[in-house]
Amino acid sequence: MDGSHTSVSLRRVAVHVWAVLTLVSTFILLCSGGIVTSKGVGMSVPDWPTTYGYNMFLFPISGWVGGIFYEHGHRLIASFVGLMTMILAAGLLASEPRRWVRNLGIIAFIAVCVQGLLGGLRVSLFKDEIGIFHAMLAQSFFCLLGILAIATSPRFLRGGWDFFLPDPALNKLALGATILIFLQLGIGATMRHEHAGLSIPDFPLAYGKILPDTSAPVIASINEARVADNKMPTSAVQIWIQMAHRAVAIVIFLVVASVAWRAFANPIGRSARLWSVIWFVMICAQVVLGAWTIWSNKAADVATIHMALGALSLIFGVVLSFRLSRGTDASRFVIPDRPPVSDFARIA
Repeated sequence: MDGSHTSVSLRRVAVHVWAVLTLVSTFILLCSGGIVTSKGVGMSVPDWPTTYGYNMFLFPISGWVGGIFYEHGHRLIASFVGLMTMILAAGLLASEPRRWVRNLGIIAFIAVCVQGLLGGLRVSLFKDEIGIFHAMLAQSFFCLLGILAIATSPRFLRGGWDFFLPDPALNKLALGATILIFLQLGIGATMRHEHAGLSIPDFPLAYGKILPDTSAPVIASINEARVADNKMPTSAVQIWIQMAHRAVAIVIFLVVASVAWRAFANPIGRSARLWSVIWFVMICAQVVLGAWTIWSNKAADVATIHMALGALSLIFGVVLSFRLSRGTDASRFVIPDRPPVSDFARIA
């Protein structure tokens, strides 16, 4: 392989490594945001883009106390991820010959800018509703980076992507489960930002019943007991939002179980079977964590782990769906005029 091919290949490997680092940093950012919300410290720093009048990068460490530590730290991590995304997009524009990958890099950069703006407006306007969109865009951005990390990998570039036997039913099941998980994360974000996380304090029942009574007299009685226990009042809407969260969780469990069953029932490929089993185990763990969140009275660490595993379950579904739909015809995505496979293998 001549020097020009070596240089190009090394740049592509460097872009891939940077994409993976950006993906990992974004997951850390998601966890940081989850901690901020779980601990209820989202307004510990009431101004934006400054921090108590300071440039956020010059805010003295001595002031990093209490909730300020989590909120200010989240802002700094977000700024770091924004810088990494900008560098990633620039690297893709400079070295990536595939238009669809370059376009994803541009979209990622725009998304991280909008995400930062939404985070700032959440503080400036003091609107919980903005926090919901902020959370969902963060999940979408995380998944986008996952696709970029895959698309820039040497294995994908040399045409070594998984070739599965076609199974349209499995593709639809995996995609449907992924969409449901995204919807579920949206419901969860609504609960977290609308203070409905513990509108129902028991599990698996709801106020001792399969379907709770949300008539006006019952809600008044519930709120009387909650106020006496120093808890925020709830409403019928908040209770049914949480019931919807539970119902969608059951559907997700069944659909992902169907994905695993379908993958084993058909000779689609060992890798697909392994991924489907791992995905199902993740969903089982997520159900347990959801119950534990309630039983622990919404302990911040448990709630944050629950949110983080939800994000991983989503990106796992996105990647699996991508593999199932693209892997059967991976030759369409191989970079044209690439060096021989052996050369790429030496670089990888």
